[in-house]
Amino acid sequence: MHAMQYEITLPADYDMGIIRERVAAKGHLLDDFPGLGAKAYLIRERGVDDSPVNQYAPFYLWNTPEGMNSFLWGPGFQGIVDDFGRPEVQHWTGLAFAEGSAGSAAKSAVRRRSRIPARTHLGGMAEELAQEAGRLARQEGAIYAATAVDPRTWEVLQFSVWDHTPPKAAGDVFQVLHLSAPERGLLPRGRQW
Repeated sequence: MHAMQYEITLPADYDMGIIRERVAAKGHLLDDFPGLGAKAYLIRERGVDDSPVNQYAPFYLWNTPEGMNSFLWGPGFQGIVDDFGRPEVQHWTGLAFAEGSAGSAAKSAVRRRSRIPARTHLGGMAEELAQEAGRLARQEGAIYAATAVDPRTWEVLQFSVWDHTPPKAAGDVFQVLHLSAPERGLLPRGRQW
């Protein structure tokens, strides 16, 4: 599993209705995209859920590198580049994935990023992070949870999708406008090593 996200930060007075309309018109185009486990079409609005910015920031879980590459080198990502410029694409290698039990529509997502201290035992830390993904997914209203790491910067990413906005969420809270999940059932469960 590969996790991927790009963030397009928009002006403070940007009409976020434009992004909502874009997702309403185009979100379904990835509903059957080969190699895609899940794509959460995410926004943050300045002043909502403590967000300091207006932002469009889709988050992807890929089953295959071929699917990810097909998207990045294909017309889907080129449309983003044409409309907003080429954003930096962040990516992480998967540590764990867990399905939640919520069956209703996705409403919010929480992303938490943190650095791994230099003296941390990596194997023990990875096991703890995998268990945390499972704990998150077992909470009421959780749709799924994933944990990944960027070994270039030793950054941990914890990501979860919810059918509500969790109170006191630890991390950046996003609104989910659409969830494409053509191969979510194929994402490997539990720890991924």
